[in-house]
Amino acid sequence: MKKELLGLLTLVLLLAGTTAVTAKQVHTLGDSTMATYDESATNTRGWGMYFGNFLTNGWTSVNYAKGGRDSRGGYNELWQNAKNNVKAGDYVLIQFAHNDEKYNGMDNLELQAYYTAKGDAANAAAVKSDGRGTVPSTTYKQCLKQIVDAVREKGATPVLVSAVCRCYFGGDNKITKTGQHNLGDKFDAIVDGAIKTGQKLTTDDHSMDYTYQMKQLATEMGVAFIDMTAATKALYESYGTYDKCYAALFDKGSTKDNTHYNTTGALMAARLCAQLLKEQDILADNIVVPTDMSFNPATVDMGEVYVGQSATGELTLSGLSLEPATGSVTITASEGILLSTDKQNWQTSITADYLNGTLIKTIYAKVTITAAGLLSGTVTATLGDKSAVAEVKVNGIELVGGIPFSAIWALTASDTPDTEGPVAAADAKVEGMAKYANNATLGLMVSASDGGAWVKAEDDSPNQYVQFGVTAPQGRILNINNISLKVGGRGGNGMRCHVYYSTDGFVTRTTIYDSGAMTSGVMNEVEAAPVIKLEEDRQLQIRIYPWYTGNATGKWLCVRDVVVSGQSNDAAQDEATASISINGVNCMAMTHQRFFSLQGISMDKASRGLNIIGADNGQFRKVMVK
Repeated sequence: MKKELLGLLTLVLLLAGTTAVTAKQVHTLGDSTMATYDESATNTRGWGMYFGNFLTNGWTSVNYAKGGRDSRGGYNELWQNAKNNVKAGDYVLIQFAHNDEKYNGMDNLELQAYYTAKGDAANAAAVKSDGRGTVPSTTYKQCLKQIVDAVREKGATPVLVSAVCRCYFGGDNKITKTGQHNLGDKFDAIVDGAIKTGQKLTTDDHSMDYTYQMKQLATEMGVAFIDMTAATKALYESYGTYDKCYAALFDKGSTKDNTHYNTTGALMAARLCAQLLKEQDILADNIVVPTDMSFNPATVDMGEVYVGQSATGELTLSGLSLEPATGSVTITASEGILLSTDKQNWQTSITADYLNGTLIKTIYAKVTITAAGLLSGTVTATLGDKSAVAEVKVNGIELVGGIPFSAIWALTASDTPDTEGPVAAADAKVEGMAKYANNATLGLMVSASDGGAWVKAEDDSPNQYVQFGVTAPQGRILNINNISLKVGGRGGNGMRCHVYYSTDGFVTRTTIYDSGAMTSGVMNEVEAAPVIKLEEDRQLQIRIYPWYTGNATGKWLCVRDVVVSGQSNDAAQDEATASISINGVNCMAMTHQRFFSLQGISMDKASRGLNIIGADNGQFRKVMVK
């Protein structure tokens, strides 16, 4: 039935004169410094989130980057996610190195083999579970080459982009070699059947320099190379000191993070990449790098939000060479929109100060949904005769007419969920780690491996997580509006985690929690109010990805009281929604249910044959045969 409705809908759109346009896309593959983050869940930002803001003429950006991925995971996972969407004529930006350095220059597979040969099953299992690590001059280049070859097979253009620097300053206020992903001064290697630590190369030996090796590969394969390592080194050093650079560009969480950007850092890095591409005549006519005052993004689409809830969107106001050199910009919002710079104090009008003619300020816009329908407004920044305008959109929807359902994993005695209403739920799943116990207070406790050894990390591992899943039963659609859980660490204060959900098997994901360092024994409450429409037989997955900030044993991730709830609707009665205008009649503007023929003639009731039905909320609902 769904296929028939889809075919009929396509026919109607063709009859209405709708023309399909082939999108031109830049696909980005990389790690956490490039990844997309939920603005309401964390202060961390990846530069891939903002790269599309600098594209024009119909070009868009699709970001496949994920935290914790190295170049091997870039091919084995991220490229596999992206390849079916990559078309001839597209571009693919490829940036890895941070996680390739995981074992200080040793290759993950070689290290697994080493521990296995030594009979050290615990360390072999820990390295296998982590999955990251390559050698710059060998396996790193091999993995990058796999991606380049695969991109070219699709008829797309690969671009190798070196990794952004870490905020590692030396005594001379310059970024260190390690900060530039050059491990030549101190690396580990397997030599003659033994691990040798603290190895050092001569200054003319670049075999442990990830950026150098990527550039060599680009030359060998005739691929464009964008040196973001050098560009971000110059950017960081322009601030003069570590403290000033860190305060301006990096994520100031509960612990020092010299790797991940805040909004300003991510936007500046995206701008640098766009500028470097333009300078190399790559997409030059399709990249715009503003030099005046502007909002990024120019349109904030908050999507669908249930009536009674609030939606928050993020804009970055930037300006260069502003006059006067020191001053303040006034930012105002239209009716229904409140503004803030700290998510604490909300007003209809705020100001942003700037110095040296340069302004980069994060602005938050909040809308409380009081009624169903589209709310559209603007945020305007004014400085003298200069102004910048951003559009804000949010669609209010009502959750009515269904049967309440819930799936609850208490986890204090077992991994099995309790369910109410029409919903299917699976037992909790522990992947790449070892279950320790179901504790009456802390819930499900897991350690990194059977030996309990955590390997020091700065981001989550793609192969280690705890998963919970709900499935829409046949004939039902689940409208999910609540995800909540409690999560914490035990045995030390260095446990951290990310919590994500996905409806496509984690090809894409949404962040709902970034813990920061968790105090041992304290369970942190996680609450999210998403708008998820889960079609029959489809699954929502929630995953908790932990890591520890040091090499340690006797540490556990703890999870309890996981809840997924909402309303379950009959799939046969559920009506597909899509905006449509037929013969000048806008179905979005209708206030009562109305029927139309394929010619757009309004009718009092459905007739025999094909009918177009408009809903009371103004949406096209379905085409039916009577």
